[in-house]
Amino acid sequence: MNRRSVTDNAFIFMLNLLHPFLMRRLFSTISLILLFVLARAQNPTPRQEFPGLFEAIQMSNIFPDNKTFVDATPKRDPVLILQDYKVEKDKPEFDLKKFVADNFTPPAGPRIIFKTDINTGVRKHIDTLWQVLSRKPDSTSKYSSLLPLPYDYIVPGGRFREMYYWDSYFTMLGLQESHRFTIIQNMISNFAYLIDTYGFIPNGTRTYYLTRSQPPFFSMMLDILAKDESDAVLVKYQPELLKEYQFWMKGASKLQPGEASGNSVRMHDGELLNRYWDESDKPREESYKKDVDAEKLTKEAPGDFYRNVRAAAESGWDFSTRWMDTTGRLETIQTTFIIPVDLNCLIYHLELSIARSYQLQGKHAEYLQYLAKADVRKRAILKYSWSKKNGWFMDYNWKEQHVTPVETLAGVFPLEFKIADTSQAKKVTLNLKAKFLKPGGLVTTLNRSGQQWDSPNAWAPLQYMSIDGLNNYRQSGLAKDIAVTWIQTNLQVFNETGKLMEKYNVVDTNTKAGGGEYPLQDGFGWTNGVLLNLMDKYYQPQL
Repeated sequence: MNRRSVTDNAFIFMLNLLHPFLMRRLFSTISLILLFVLARAQNPTPRQEFPGLFEAIQMSNIFPDNKTFVDATPKRDPVLILQDYKVEKDKPEFDLKKFVADNFTPPAGPRIIFKTDINTGVRKHIDTLWQVLSRKPDSTSKYSSLLPLPYDYIVPGGRFREMYYWDSYFTMLGLQESHRFTIIQNMISNFAYLIDTYGFIPNGTRTYYLTRSQPPFFSMMLDILAKDESDAVLVKYQPELLKEYQFWMKGASKLQPGEASGNSVRMHDGELLNRYWDESDKPREESYKKDVDAEKLTKEAPGDFYRNVRAAAESGWDFSTRWMDTTGRLETIQTTFIIPVDLNCLIYHLELSIARSYQLQGKHAEYLQYLAKADVRKRAILKYSWSKKNGWFMDYNWKEQHVTPVETLAGVFPLEFKIADTSQAKKVTLNLKAKFLKPGGLVTTLNRSGQQWDSPNAWAPLQYMSIDGLNNYRQSGLAKDIAVTWIQTNLQVFNETGKLMEKYNVVDTNTKAGGGEYPLQDGFGWTNGVLLNLMDKYYQPQL
């Protein structure tokens, strides 16, 4: 044994003497960091593979939607494509559009050509769409940005050609009503695979999404599965629940009051809460030109602006005045300053799920540990997010130490997770009816900004969470009114167009929803799922 190995062993021995858990935590943290670095190295993004060429294509408007190029597949080794580009690009006759066509295969459309027959009804339409939106286990080109998955899954539809995180929970609600339990199990297995492979569930299954996640609904998905298989699924997937929790809490233990690291924030009074974050501070590859153009208008440092934009994308609410200052302009976006009430409710549910998984195994100490974490978080949500003045649960600006000014439907999440007390739930109910309920459903916020996650737009996931939350507090009358209104909005558009949309205008139900960075999408996974769930609860079978 050489001198260095003796020294190393002695150091490790001393560390173990000083703190029995220190080595375990150290190696766990190192493992997470290495896993993330390795994932990035093994799964290069289009911008990493095609420096110079990527920027030229995305800024050129060859494709109206920047997502088209990042989803395209190189026809040969990217190294050779890049070499040829460097040789050819400065020649007078060089044609960038032709070069792209010669070297990249555009993303394929649906494999099943589907034409709606309105006369067969919306239930038949959704049942057929499950097949249209279904994808088999991936055998992708080694040069594709698509992350391969081992099991079948459902995509949202339209430009969203891959599996997405939070979309899938609401899609599963409809799959459950359709008794498609195998595909639910397969999708959950895919999410477990992603956690085991990358240490977290990315925004979607593309390499360019590997710097962020989305609202953590994995533990909620297990609740769906448990209805068919029992709570034993929490034990089966406990390793993945713990890994996801570790991802969201990474770096938290080292934080001092008023500090943040990644997704974790130590509040000024010492509580640990979470925010949205992205590991990259560069323009989003799938919306590159829009981000670069928007950055020119901001006073923020470029890296800070891009990070805030990306963090909003992790929230799923991209974009909304929820993340901006009182002007509501994108250039004022400050997502990383905000403690989102919905995110912390979801992590509260994750903590309770982990606690339950230990309880089922008879591990009482660990059960109490996670139960205590959940209780601390619940009290913190009530402390920081409840606004007596607004009668609403608000987001909280941890930098400026006050609630944010925008009332949003994220404020219903404390009802969904039974965090609100009875008095708070009644006030939320009154405000939902008085402020948010419009002729076609619940508006996302009360602001008209042109952003897609603001008025007059409404989204299926938030309708479901509102309805379910109201039912938790015996506000079944309003819950039913919202459900029936939303169903009628969906059916009206379906009967006129033969489509189910990503979002709806609920203020003027004769006008399509607008805003956003891309045209209105149809398909649509989470709309189908929520609609079918609500119809089975609130509509007569013949309807």
